[in-house]
Amino acid sequence: MKHRPAFSDERAPGRRPPFVRAQRMTIVNGILLFVVLIVILQLWLLTATMNAYLGGDTGVVWPAALASLVCLGLNAGLLWYLYRLD
Repeated sequence: MKHRPAFSDERAPGRRPPFVRAQRMTIVNGILLFVVLIVILQLWLLTATMNAYLGGDTGVVWPAALASLVCLGLNAGLLWYLYRLD
């Protein structure tokens, strides 16, 4: 059994090199664009749902809440990816 040091400069054969700063900024800007689009979608969804609910249509409330939770999950996933980017 070989003993490996805790911090080694050797990379695993299949491991990608880390992103350079310019690549990370491009990825961060792309993530930011997706987050803004998802938040705008959620605002539109909230407005449409409130409009329907106040108009007497209560059947759209739970599907809209589920869709909003999916949007939250997407944003949380993007945040998780952003933290693991480095």
